[in-house]
Order: sequence, then structure tokens, then C-alpha cells
Amino acid sequence: MPSTREMRLRIRSVKNIAQVTRALEAVSASKVRRATQAVTATKPYAEKAWKVLVHLARQPGHNALHPLLKERDEVKRVLVLMVSGDRGLAGAYNVNILRYTLDAFKDFKQPVSFVVVGRKGRDLLLRRRLNVVAEFSDLPSPPSFLDVSQVGRLLVDDFLRGEYDQVYLCYTNFVTMLRQEPVIQKLLPLEVEFVADGKHDKMGTHRTHSVFTYEPDQNEILNQIVPRFTALQVYQAILSSQASEHAARMVAMRNATDSALDLIDSLQLDYNKARQQAITNDILDISGGAEALAQSGA
Repeated sequence: MPSTREMRLRIRSVKNIAQVTRALEAVSASKVRRATQAVTATKPYAEKAWKVLVHLARQPGHNALHPLLKERDEVKRVLVLMVSGDRGLAGAYNVNILRYTLDAFKDFKQPVSFVVVGRKGRDLLLRRRLNVVAEFSDLPSPPSFLDVSQVGRLLVDDFLRGEYDQVYLCYTNFVTMLRQEPVIQKLLPLEVEFVADGKHDKMGTHRTHSVFTYEPDQNEILNQIVPRFTALQVYQAILSSQASEHAARMVAMRNATDSALDLIDSLQLDYNKARQQAITNDILDISGGAEALAQSGA
């Protein structure tokens, strides 16, 4: 059984760990709020851009309007953008998105390459000897659109050059503080879908019968909107993934703090028992010594 001194040192170290985990929980809660606010701020532009794309998609021959809207006759190579975190201590957040991504693309007949946002995802993919062509890490939290625009530009340029025929986006969608869901969506070629008889389209925007006037022309508008909307999807995915990461870390640190407090209570109880036993032993030694002196004096 450890001594009372060793138990005091262990209780002190566990208390220090509890202070660290409590501080990390508070920091993650603050970062979650900032990330969700940034996602909300991008929605008005995304909805307006999507309305214009849906309107153009209803026109005859919309697949030929822009190269990013055109399906390739044959899919030879696939590129996957996977968004993960730069740090750990977030529970199963990084492992979940990795497993979800690998399960989705393990049966692909075409060669699959990966672009990774986050060091954890990069390390996990390289450990499995998968083809990682690019990696972005140490992004601010939350990042600005300019910080992540290079990611979207890389995907668009590789697709336009014909190096890849399909591009997929894998990220973690933030639902609530306790619920985050891995999501895989086809990013390129951009699929502009709408419900012919419904009231809402793919993004949940209301159907309208507005008449759009394009200046200077449709092609010029598409050349601006389609690449920027693709980059915006990547931006929103990174923001949602960061919010999910911080939420997962907040929950993990809260559980770690609770476990540390429970361990402190258990250690404190064991320490009190050990101290009481030591005091009892000292009293017995004193009583035994006094009895021995009394008998020797008699």
C-alpha cells in the first residue's frame, strides 16, 4: 500500500489535471460559439448563389454552361478532401471521420487520392500508406474565407486540368453540442438539383418565380459564382468540422474533469483511511510502550 506522502502527491497531481481539463473545456466552448457564428454568417450569400445556380440549371443544356458542372464520360481518378483536426484530446472525433471516409471509398475501382485538412487526418492516412497529395494544417479558429480559399482553388484547378474526374468532400457536420455526424458529399462536378414540384430545393431555400437579369451575361456570372460557391462549400465544411471538433473536445474534457474529481474523492478516502490507520498504529505503539514501562517499574 502506498504511503500517505505518495497519496498526497497523487491527489495533488490529479487536481492539477482537473484544472487543465476544466480550462480546456471552457476554451472549447468559446471556440464552438465562434465557429457556429461564422457558419451562420455565410448562409445568406450561399443561399443567393444557390438560387442563381438553380435558375440557370433549369435552362436547356446547363451541363455545357461551365466545366465544373459537366459530368465526365469516364471516371478514372477520384480526389477526396477529408477535414480533420490538428490536435487530439477530442474523443473519437478524428478516428470517426477517418473510418467513415475509408469505409466509403474502400470499394472504389478508381484510384483515390486524398487532400487533408488537419495534421491528425494526415498522420492517420499516411500510417495506412494511402496517397496524400496535399495537406493543410494550423488554420485559425475560426478561419476566414481567405485562409481556406487555397484549398478550394486546389480542388478546382486539379479538376479543370483533368487530373481528377470526381471530387468528394468528407467532413463532420455540427448538429448539436452532443451530436456530430460524418458527412460525405460530391463536390465536383457540382450537382445542381431541385425539386420540380416542391417548395424547397436542395439547400432548403424557398422556390421563387423571380426573373433574373444577368449582366454582363450568364457565362460571366457562372465563371464567378461556380468556383466561388465550390470554395464556399469547402469553407462551410471546415467551419462545421471545427465546431464539431471543439464540441467533441469540450465533452471529452468535461468527462475527464468528472473522472478526475471522482478519482480525487476515491484517493482522498483511501488517504484518510491510511492516515487513520497510521494514527491508530502510533497510539498502539505508545500504549504498548507505556505498558512495558509500567511492568518494568513494578
